[in-house]
Amino acid sequence: MPDPTGGFVALLGLKFDEVSGDRVVIRWQVRPELHQPFGIQHGGVYCSVVETAASVGASVWLGDRGTVVGVSNQTDFLRAVRDGELTAVGTPIHRGRSQQLWQVEITDGEARLVARGQVRLQNLAPAA
Repeated sequence: MPDPTGGFVALLGLKFDEVSGDRVVIRWQVRPELHQPFGIQHGGVYCSVVETAASVGASVWLGDRGTVVGVSNQTDFLRAVRDGELTAVGTPIHRGRSQQLWQVEITDGEARLVARGQVRLQNLAPAA
């Protein structure tokens, strides 16, 4: 699996606390450059973190049997957040031969659910 800590993940400031094929835990700080115009965490950040947690976990689980690509990301925004640290926890709902489904819950520093999402991923066979 490629290093998941560079590029867009680095721009978001994501820190991986746990990475396995069964669970991915990511933390980050809400900061002004990640706000939407009304001064709260941009919903696209939640979608990106949900996608990242699911993709990393699914990729680790699939291992050398191939690669994964996201085919659907459905994220709900439940509570506005202006600052502080958020934590995302991704776990699998289904891991099959051709597809995986992962859920991700994002909580604030007081363990309140602020967003949740799920990502369906396609398992691709290794290139010949």
